[in-house]
Amino acid sequence: MSKVKYRYNPETLSYDRIKTGFKYYLSRSFFFMLTVLVFSTVMFFAYHEFFDSPKEKRLMRENKQTLAQIEIMSRNLDQVQAVLADLTRRDENIYRVIFSADSIPNSIRMAGFGGVNRYSQLENLTNSELVTQTAQKLDIIMKQAYVQSKSFDEIERLAKDKDLLLKATPSIMPISNKDLTRTASGWGWRIHPIYKIKKFHEGMDFSAPTGTEIYATGDGVVVKRLSDATGYGNRVEIDHGFGYTTLYAHMDRFNVQVGQKVKRGDVIGYVGDTGTSTAPHLHYEVHKQGRKVNPAHYYFQDDLTPEEYERMIIISSNSNQTFD
Repeated sequence: MSKVKYRYNPETLSYDRIKTGFKYYLSRSFFFMLTVLVFSTVMFFAYHEFFDSPKEKRLMRENKQTLAQIEIMSRNLDQVQAVLADLTRRDENIYRVIFSADSIPNSIRMAGFGGVNRYSQLENLTNSELVTQTAQKLDIIMKQAYVQSKSFDEIERLAKDKDLLLKATPSIMPISNKDLTRTASGWGWRIHPIYKIKKFHEGMDFSAPTGTEIYATGDGVVVKRLSDATGYGNRVEIDHGFGYTTLYAHMDRFNVQVGQKVKRGDVIGYVGDTGTSTAPHLHYEVHKQGRKVNPAHYYFQDDLTPEEYERMIIISSNSNQTFD
């Protein structure tokens, strides 16, 4: 027999009997279950808000370890960049100078990346800034290392061709001039013999009698043999390779043909007075990578003593009148 339940009624100051039955117990059960559900839900979210699960703790540890590894990698990449920078300095200031190789432009060495954002997939990661910077460093180092590798390939080729380079480099005077008496006018501003105005003389003049032998100053191939009534007159141009060419102007006559291979010291023609010239002489030019350079810097195999070389420089540097 179920117990009879009563509820105190303050208005009547008496106890009223509570009616119980299936609906009553059903509603009480529903209310109890709802309360438990709400409480459990609150506790669940509160726990996950203020406490980490074992899985989350493990992931956090792994994340810290990964971040530490990325930071170490970033510092190591800084060291690699420093080593690459040192290799670049050595390459530019030693190896390329020794073998007369052109410098590699910074725009190529610095290996920039433009256009599309290559790291957009990293922007949503935790610590994305560090990850992106490290990825950028790695990409730059890889490209710089590739450029440096190709540079060393070129240096290696030049080293193997060193003997050919030494033979091809213009390095003697183009006429016999041991006593330096044939040194006339050198590189620099001079008075033009015809126009009587200052004009930059991009070569060196050697005064000599008509018919004096003219020598190739390095091994090469004759690429031009031209005759003009003005300007350089009869002239020969030799391609020595490795970026060097030489020009011999105002010749009386030629001793070579276009396409002919010549050795240093071969007679390629004879001094004359052709073209815009005021006296028999040879106008001689040295070109490096298409740019005219001072020939006086290329007489290191002419058996001149330091004193003779200095006197030759002084003679050629006088602000006198040229012959052409």
